[in-house]
Amino acid sequence: MTLTKKMTIHGLAAIALISAGSTHASAQSMHTMPHDAATTTTTDPGALIKIVRQATERFKNVNQAIAEGYVLQFGCVSGDYSAAMGMHYVNGDLINKGILDPTKPQIIIYEPQPDGTLQLIGADFLVLAAQWNTNHTSPPELMGQFFHLFDAPNRFGLPPFYTLHVWAWKDNPNGAFVNWHPNVSCQSFAGSN
Repeated sequence: MTLTKKMTIHGLAAIALISAGSTHASAQSMHTMPHDAATTTTTDPGALIKIVRQATERFKNVNQAIAEGYVLQFGCVSGDYSAAMGMHYVNGDLINKGILDPTKPQIIIYEPQPDGTLQLIGADFLVLAAQWNTNHTSPPELMGQFFHLFDAPNRFGLPPFYTLHVWAWKDNPNGAFVNWHPNVSCQSFAGSN
């Protein structure tokens, strides 16, 4: 079974569990690597943000993301303390490759707007921990930004994975590379997938 099919099955199970308990899921406990992605850099963090903006500008229209193989998974991800991650459009083919390339994010992130449109707010780089750890002795990083580890079980129904959010299109007062964004809301999410 391909990862795309597994993610869809797990995503549907996660959405069903989330829907049964509440319209918005509670925050998942985060396990971070020894380095904190919000503060540790070996290169200019602005360079990564600039590359991600250039690489994702065409996705301002969500239909372009869909045309390139991105599919909405997990509904609109929100957490405690009025923070959210937004709507994750996932490209299973890019996840299956397990390659980190700042011009090819595995996930494009949108925020639902009151008028029904979606606003591009960032990207998320994701690699499965088992896949990464097979060929590497240290946690993943992209241009000096270390990834966070989401252990299993997790709210997404996925095996352990590393993730790096890049809030390239909506400034995050807590940092450009943290998981949760206090100024993102799922309030206008219509509720499908």
